[in-house]
Amino acid sequence: MQTRSIKAVSDQQGTDLREGRGMGLALAAELNGYPGPSHVLELTDGLDLTPAQRLRVQELFDTMKAEAVPVGVRLLSQEATLDEQFASRTLNEETLKKSVDEIALTQGALRAIHLKHHLLVRTILNGEQLTKYAQLRGYTADGSMPAHRHPH
Repeated sequence: MQTRSIKAVSDQQGTDLREGRGMGLALAAELNGYPGPSHVLELTDGLDLTPAQRLRVQELFDTMKAEAVPVGVRLLSQEATLDEQFASRTLNEETLKKSVDEIALTQGALRAIHLKHHLLVRTILNGEQLTKYAQLRGYTADGSMPAHRHPH
């Protein structure tokens, strides 16, 4: 971890943030029956999406990514700044609080973007498709994931 360009962010996390991936930020939605646009697109055939549904989900995915990428890049920049502040020994309690508060706001904004799009996708699918989605994703009857699986 000491050799990372940003100590608190793995290479994979950095890539995910730059590419607008969810990284588990929307599990509250996903595991409560609100499918994510990327997974719905992956399961298009199994869900028997109509062309109109597929188009609408693709539009939501594209919008989600367009919103998430700049916020993810901002989060990386904020994490780099905090890392540099520690490395240069320029932090005090006030600047630390300011940096951490900014990061927390950005993390919240990023999570809200992903959750919002899960909420919107649910309005596109019918009840049968929602049930099929849960089955295809390997969820149990109560909507939770079996212990050996993780959605992302």
